Amino acid sequence: MAGNDPGEVVLRREGRAGFVVLNRPAALNALTHTMVQRIAEALDTWEQDDRVESVVITGAGDRAFCAGGDIVAIHRAATGGDPGAVEEFWRDEYRLNARIARYSKPYVAVMNGIVMGGGVGVSAHGSVRIVTETTRIAMPEAGIGFVPDVGGTYLLALAPGELGTHLALTAGSAGAADALLCGLADHFLPSERVPALLDDLARLPVHDALERHVGPAPAGALAGQRAWIDSCYAAGTVEEILDRLRDSGEPEAKKAADRITANSPTAVKATLTALRRARALGPLEAVLDQEYRTSCAALSTPDLAEGIRAQVIDKDRSPRWSPATLGAVEPAAVARYFAPRGERELGLAATTTSLERW
Repeated sequence: MAGNDPGEVVLRREGRAGFVVLNRPAALNALTHTMVQRIAEALDTWEQDDRVESVVITGAGDRAFCAGGDIVAIHRAATGGDPGAVEEFWRDEYRLNARIARYSKPYVAVMNGIVMGGGVGVSAHGSVRIVTETTRIAMPEAGIGFVPDVGGTYLLALAPGELGTHLALTAGSAGAADALLCGLADHFLPSERVPALLDDLARLPVHDALERHVGPAPAGALAGQRAWIDSCYAAGTVEEILDRLRDSGEPEAKKAADRITANSPTAVKATLTALRRARALGPLEAVLDQEYRTSCAALSTPDLAEGIRAQVIDKDRSPRWSPATLGAVEPAAVARYFAPRGERELGLAATTTSLERW
């Protein structure tokens, strides 16, 4: 998974802040193992540096903050390659996600453009999360036969009502206002003001810099859909959720049902189970431990390889899921996503010494 270009992450200290720039714009700043390791090393260094009062992370280019992890490498592992390399990438990535959430200094994520999968993991666990009118935050895993990871099930389980369930099962996305509503972001500012904000973060305390730039976000879509979302997604099974969506009489609910049925039936069922379990697990570290189990289990399923093939490799957008229907998904197939891994557990919850977030 590791890349060799040291320029994949640009690190610099300027004034009061340490700046991290994800620097693969041609790949929409998708994360490699090397990038994860360099960010972790920078956080360790800057935490001990009294000159660094905050850390600021951005993505190079105008299109994306970060479009996720290297899923082409995941496809290789899922089709006969070395799963161990991918599992080690996830191990370091999820540890970084937890590190960000517990970081002792303000961690400011400027989530401009596309923010998907692994991009959510290095931004939405931060203490200051900024979105713009270009932001599209998504956990599209169910559409490629995967289950939300990088703490995604933790964040989505905490969203008001059933908004997180809706986004996860549909593999949907959220613009600025919807991200704020779902608790995936804290502040909005127009994208044209990002350079000025970054300049101010180098010379002012974080609160003072934010005060000069942030404002109200343009209206989103989810606030007006809360009634049917909360009612429909409160059902106990995916099948019941689909029945409620189709019977609700809401055109948007029917569209949601169609999106869910287009996703991997096994992944959708595993995702719903993961979200419901996450609500009872407690701290982020415990949920990341569960996600490590679900991610590693997904590597050996036919749907992950097929989903990546259809969406990314061949781009025919016509995945052939196995099994092809929800009714054919055996309970045991879902249960195996959550099976203990023995000595190969992630083990973050066991090593957590403080449950207090900055």
